Amino acid sequence: MTQYVYRFGGGVDDKGAGNKNLLGGKGANLDGMAAIGLPVPPGFTITTEVCTAYYANGEAFPAGLTDQVAQGIAHIEGVTGKSFGDPANPLLVSVRSGARVSMPGMMDTVLNLGLNDRTVEGLSASSGDARFAWDSYRRFIQMYADVVLGLNHHAFEDALEIAKEDRGYFLDTELQANDLIELVAEYKQLVEAEWGKPFPQDVNEQLWGAVGAVFSSWESDRAKVYRRLNSIPGDWGTAVNVQAMVFGNMGDTSATGVAFTRDPATGENAYYGEYLINAQGEDVVAGIRTPQYLTKAARDAVGAKPLSMEEAMPELMPSWPPCSARWKTITATCRISNSPSNVASCGCCRPVRASAPPRPRSKLRSIWRRRG
Repeated sequence: MTQYVYRFGGGVDDKGAGNKNLLGGKGANLDGMAAIGLPVPPGFTITTEVCTAYYANGEAFPAGLTDQVAQGIAHIEGVTGKSFGDPANPLLVSVRSGARVSMPGMMDTVLNLGLNDRTVEGLSASSGDARFAWDSYRRFIQMYADVVLGLNHHAFEDALEIAKEDRGYFLDTELQANDLIELVAEYKQLVEAEWGKPFPQDVNEQLWGAVGAVFSSWESDRAKVYRRLNSIPGDWGTAVNVQAMVFGNMGDTSATGVAFTRDPATGENAYYGEYLINAQGEDVVAGIRTPQYLTKAARDAVGAKPLSMEEAMPELMPSWPPCSARWKTITATCRISNSPSNVASCGCCRPVRASAPPRPRSKLRSIWRRRG
């Protein structure tokens, strides 16, 4: 049987060997980072071959994929100790594209997948933070409705803005748990009104909807224009990466951001980037709030007033050098989380030659989390 799914993280090696033609750039680099011992959140990659077969079969998945994806989910469950769809201790995942070459912003992503009316209660109880749980649920419904169901995202943005205005709030982060519970109910009403059916509560239905949406985004108008402008063959296809979530929206003790392992302006071998407290990555990309500088040196250089992450969350900075030592062989684009044991977790990377001269090539997307 053809192998369509390759797992990574948790000490598992499915012999993907960093093959970016098969696993896509992101999947190959996740596999490569896990192989050299970087603490990568567990997940699996659905190969580019599935994308090719998906379109060859009239947008139908090949035989055998369902069982292999189930094994991939079981792998994540085994490493994290959480269960997909478990009302008491739910596993949440991200579903992302990953072509063999970078196509930033051209294809789709879904975060916080696995939430429903029951698992949100379990997330609230297990995290001890109802606001975080309901904020994640409203984010998931909004993103899933847009990316997978193809509904008008402006309707959800309008509902969010009205919810803030009615309460005299300016920022999303000012909304409290009860506010978010009401907003989720309104979001679900919007889905049913526009889609004609209730928001999907079955987590496996959610997963397959997201996987199909990512593959479908390979043939979106924006992706086809980007490929044409950059001479990327249409038959390459994209991989899909399913990975355990890490969270930057767990209050003032967590953050999300974008950073670089080198200064993108000078090529200096120094951390450079921006971060947002109590947010998820989409907040940075969408420009919802103004991010702050990652390091004190960068803040001082421009005379910015808000504290850098180095100053506001100093205990996180010591967790980076162990990863940096390994970047001598893989200079990484990473998504990073500071776990309860104060160990960084890397999510995505782009390798360059160890002997390559400094240049603004290696982008680091990061989520940091600390315990207060």
